[in-house]
Amino acid sequence: MEILYVLIPVSVMLVLAILAVLGWAVFGGQFEDLEQEGLRILQSDEGKTDHKLETDQD
Repeated sequence: MEILYVLIPVSVMLVLAILAVLGWAVFGGQFEDLEQEGLRILQSDEGKTDHKLETDQD
């Protein structure tokens, strides 16, 4: 029963840490442009896009 005095504060601190990291990622712009990150793998080393593989999703 005494273990609950340790487990409850540790779990609350873990949840707060997870929420802090999620908030930092959201407000830091991590999820702003998700489509650009998907197209980045199609770009060559010089930064030019391979237009044969790129699809237009307008």
